[in-house]
Amino acid sequence: MYISLLTKIKNAQIMNKETVRFPYSKMDEQILTLLTDQKFVSAFEKKGKNPKKFFEINLFGSGTKHGITDVQFVSIPSRKIYVPYTKLRSVRQGYGVAIISTSQGLMTDKQARTKKVGGQVLFNIW
Repeated sequence: MYISLLTKIKNAQIMNKETVRFPYSKMDEQILTLLTDQKFVSAFEKKGKNPKKFFEINLFGSGTKHGITDVQFVSIPSRKIYVPYTKLRSVRQGYGVAIISTSQGLMTDKQARTKKVGGQVLFNIW
C-alpha cells in the first residue's frame, strides 16, 4: 500500500538514512517512478525473485533541498475522492505535487491538467 511506502520514505529521510527497502508491488513501482521524476527520491531498484521481490530506494542526502517534507493522504481506503481535471489545483502554490490515479495510469496533477484527464486523487506531497 502506498501509504506505508510514503511514510517509510519520509521517516527514513528524517533519520538521514541513505537507502530503504520495501516489498514490491506494481502500484508502488509507478509511484516511485513519479517520485524520482519529481526529485523526491534519488533512485530505486527492483531486486530479488518471486515471491520475495523488493525495492531498494536511494534517498537524497541531508545536505540537499530535495526530499519529502510532508504528505497529505487525500484518498484512503474508506474514502475515495474523485476530481475532474477542471477542479485540479496546484499543491502548495506549485511547490508540491498531487498524484492522481486516472484511466491512463498514475500521473501528477500537472500531467493530468495538460492531458485533460481527471481521476482519484491519492495524495499530495511536498
